[in-house]
Amino acid sequence: MTTRISSRFDGKRYHNALPTSMSTASSYWQMARRWLLGKEERVPRSALAGFSTDVAALAQPVPPNALRATWLGHSTVLLEIDGRRFLTDPVWRMRSSPVRFMGPKRFFPNPLPLAQVPPLDGVLISHDHYDHLDPLAVRALARTGVRFFCPLGVSRHLHRWGVASDKITEVDWWQEIMLAPDFTLVATPARHFSGRRLGLDQDATLWASWVLLGPTHRAFFGGDSGPFAAAFQQIGDTYGPFDLTMLEIGAADPNWADVHMGPTVAVAAHQALRGRALLPIHWGTFNLAYHAWTDPAEEVQQAAAAAGVELLLPQPGERVEATQAPYASGWWRG
Repeated sequence: MTTRISSRFDGKRYHNALPTSMSTASSYWQMARRWLLGKEERVPRSALAGFSTDVAALAQPVPPNALRATWLGHSTVLLEIDGRRFLTDPVWRMRSSPVRFMGPKRFFPNPLPLAQVPPLDGVLISHDHYDHLDPLAVRALARTGVRFFCPLGVSRHLHRWGVASDKITEVDWWQEIMLAPDFTLVATPARHFSGRRLGLDQDATLWASWVLLGPTHRAFFGGDSGPFAAAFQQIGDTYGPFDLTMLEIGAADPNWADVHMGPTVAVAAHQALRGRALLPIHWGTFNLAYHAWTDPAEEVQQAAAAAGVELLLPQPGERVEATQAPYASGWWRG
């Protein structure tokens, strides 16, 4: 697909629709001190293991009226919707880092072996950060011939890792992709940033959320985003109501509140999107913030209960139906 020029692009960088700060901390020294001296339990005290996925069940065809999700950690979800199967932000590497020997390490291995990922109808990429886009996973998935759907500019990475040009569809916000007469993908706005080269390529590619419109069900994958009430309202009014929303709750902090929403804002975004069941993502997998690793799950339950929102909180690798909400496995307490 031919790349188009976005109104969000100034010739060098993409921009958010709202003024957005990456950090409000007074200095990087302040942040470093907090990182080194903070007393929060940011990683599990004991190693997490034993999570697995029912590979045999996933190998079966997706029923034409199904809506199921298998959360594989962080923002990687295997979504089954109306006879089709999609994978979001695939990450299998043990570290969210440009190198294998340092950087945030996964709390548990991906519950689904990469070689056993079932046939897919597409891979949805929200943006190019290391915790959302993994070369190991892309290379393996590329060999299957699956189609990749990504925001503008991200194709440069996919090409480098072996994805054929005719398997990449690169789109701007609000651009619709008709996969079949009764199934459409839509790239929708998010409030975030991008880059993989320690600031040297910051915002050189676009970031996005995704809408999946099937004949029976509608789902929303938020990727990463800070508060963006007007956009979420517009998405909900245009494409909702959604049977399932997948929204980030982890790695939130007042110092970067413009680019990560956190549990309370995620619940409000779910309501603006006119969502039914909310599957929290972007938590419980990497140490990327100052909060205790279990805080996002506990806080989102409180916020959801106060707002009357139905949550899905399965353990990693557990396949759930959207209609199971409200459901909380409590795995993080075990």
